[in-house]
Amino acid sequence: MRRRDFIKIIAGSAAVWPIAARTQQSAMPVIGFLRSVSLADVADLVTAFRQGLKEGGYVEGQNVAIEFRSAEGHLDRLPALVADLIGRPVAVIVGNLNAALAAKAATTTIPIIFGTGSDPVRDGLVASINRPGGNITGVMFLVTELGSKRLDLLRQLVPKATLIAMLVNPGSVDTEAERRDVQAAAQRLGQQLIILDASSDRDIETSFATFVQRGAGALIVGAGAFLFSNRERLVALAARYALPAIYADPEDAVAGALMSYGPSIVDAYRQIGIYAGRILNGEKPADLPVLQSTKFDLVINLRTAKALGLAVPQALLVAADEVIE
Repeated sequence: MRRRDFIKIIAGSAAVWPIAARTQQSAMPVIGFLRSVSLADVADLVTAFRQGLKEGGYVEGQNVAIEFRSAEGHLDRLPALVADLIGRPVAVIVGNLNAALAAKAATTTIPIIFGTGSDPVRDGLVASINRPGGNITGVMFLVTELGSKRLDLLRQLVPKATLIAMLVNPGSVDTEAERRDVQAAAQRLGQQLIILDASSDRDIETSFATFVQRGAGALIVGAGAFLFSNRERLVALAARYALPAIYADPEDAVAGALMSYGPSIVDAYRQIGIYAGRILNGEKPADLPVLQSTKFDLVINLRTAKALGLAVPQALLVAADEVIE
């Protein structure tokens, strides 16, 4: 999803509100939708969130308003953004991991709903999965434990790759766990592996050049908000260097990546929307257990495979939840 498409979605929803409804907006409950990274690439998540809200009886512009905020990758901006939302005031704050942590540090009264790809207990978001306690709950979609599965899928698709590269973001709390998972799997399989860190646009460009220089035959793109928000850049670089790659987010393959395997973050945000509706209806976050997304998708893009000159094994096509032709 391109930046201009996201802007159209956000702006368009406001444009169709009746003028009378907009004048009454202050009387509606307001949801703060906060992310530590760019909002430009999450239109699909916003759509899913709105769908979940609708299932709970809430439609943006009719009986609920949504305020969008983004730190654009600058974590030091989050406290001010949270303070701004609290000052609105908002009835609920929805955020990814870092955004939720900033919100938790700022308020013990406003309900917070998180979406995270890591362990919320370990990260200090909640006391336990079943009894989160306090003013916070959410949905988790564990992605780091799937690194070895992605390695296996990539080896099936590119069996002649003697060296496989991996790109991770050192700023993600789950990077080390993901790194260890893939390293252990590679060691068991006797697979050569090179792992590089990327925490900026320049790092991404440099890493791809290094992978090609080292002769990598395929690439695993790690999980985490930073790499997720750079989806289009990563897909474009993989195409430029003709490097077969597998990603953590199923939406990546829809955007042109060769293959992706992971939990459906889109479905997770629909569940977050449902939770937001329940909280607006009077339920307390402490009484809502943290949900774990159970929907996993393998998506293969045959157009990209053809451009790379790859023949996709029939076994993978049969196993895929979606094949893009």
